[in-house]
Order: sequence, then structure tokens, then C-alpha cells
Amino acid sequence: MEILNFEFTASHSPDKSALVGCVGSGDLEVLMEPSHSGKTTIQVMTSVDGSEQRWKNLFDRIFLESNTPAVHIDIHDFGATPGVVRLRLEQAFEEVQRG
Repeated sequence: MEILNFEFTASHSPDKSALVGCVGSGDLEVLMEPSHSGKTTIQVMTSVDGSEQRWKNLFDRIFLESNTPAVHIDIHDFGATPGVVRLRLEQAFEEVQRG
């Protein structure tokens, strides 16, 4: 089990929180909460040791290419593929930005 931390610059802070996915075989849970720090912070708890570079590459592609809201993200991973991670993050962003 590893705990990884990442940080990215962000724009506005949303008003809502979101919880998507579930921890289970090949999936993950994403908890997203508003942050007033002007940053997106991410903590990943993963069952896959030695995967920090994979997570960093995925987050760089997501957060460096778009103007994301300032949120704190907790991810509880049980071996999800990068495609599933991106899907769950997009679902959570949609929830927190929905009016």
C-alpha cells in the first residue's frame, strides 16, 4: 500500500463536493472537495506499489492541459487502469461544477 501526494495550480473553487466510484476489484473511489488554496491537491492511496510515475504522468496530462477548479482529491485505488481513473475524475469534476 502506497500513499502518494500531488499538487497543481487551479482556478476557482467550486461550491460542491462529490463522491464517485467504489473501491473494489479493478476500480477506485474519488472524493473531491472544494479548496480555497488556489490549488488542486491530490492524495492517492493505492494497493499497487511502485506506481508513482504512472500516477504523475496521468495527472500531468489531465491537470496541465486544462483549467481545473481548486479542489482536494482523495483517491482510494484498488488497481484501476488509467482510463478508469480519468473517467472517475471527469465524473467528479462534472458533479462539483454542476449548478
